[in-house]
Amino acid sequence: MRLAFLLLVLANAAFFAWTRYYAAGEPAADANPLARQVDPEKLKIVPPGELRVPPPAPKSGPAAPAALAGCLEWGSFTLADYPRAEKALEPLALGNRVAQRRTEEIAGWWVFLPPQGSRQGAIRKSVELKALGVEDYFIVVDEGEWRWALSLGVYRTEDAAYARLAALRAQGVRSALVAPRETVVPKVWLQVKGIDPALEARLKDLARQIEGSEVRSCP
Repeated sequence: MRLAFLLLVLANAAFFAWTRYYAAGEPAADANPLARQVDPEKLKIVPPGELRVPPPAPKSGPAAPAALAGCLEWGSFTLADYPRAEKALEPLALGNRVAQRRTEEIAGWWVFLPPQGSRQGAIRKSVELKALGVEDYFIVVDEGEWRWALSLGVYRTEDAAYARLAALRAQGVRSALVAPRETVVPKVWLQVKGIDPALEARLKDLARQIEGSEVRSCP
């Protein structure tokens, strides 16, 4: 009788230990696991080769520099006066970013000094022009009513011609005139590549300093 009682006590102790330390750590089996799936139809198995790594998030920091634009050209200049424009570009140190584009244009207006009567008279007038700081001119030597006149520039528009006349009068040239004169003139455009906003502003400022010139997109 005593032995049976001891065996019963040991059995109860063993059952208590099992339920206390082992059975609590084992989750109860789910009787219906498929019923608790979340949107099972949206599940897709992707092979390892098709996995895509998401792009990295953009880093915060200083703004990127302004992108360079294509090309602007400054002109147009006669063969005699385009070296002045090239010299004006030298401080910008543009190197091989500058190129020339040569064209022929119909000039409808010119600024000039009337014919001086002879070659000697035209030369004397040219000396006076140089003394006033005027370098852009040439003596007309062709036969006709304009022989021994001094051309001070030919322009596509009347406004450009009168802008040149105003600049000459500011230098002290009093006898210059403007008149229509249609002629084909070789011209040069200076093209500048790799333009950014700061360089575009500099070019437009230079164009304002040389009367009759403009800055526009390259053709």
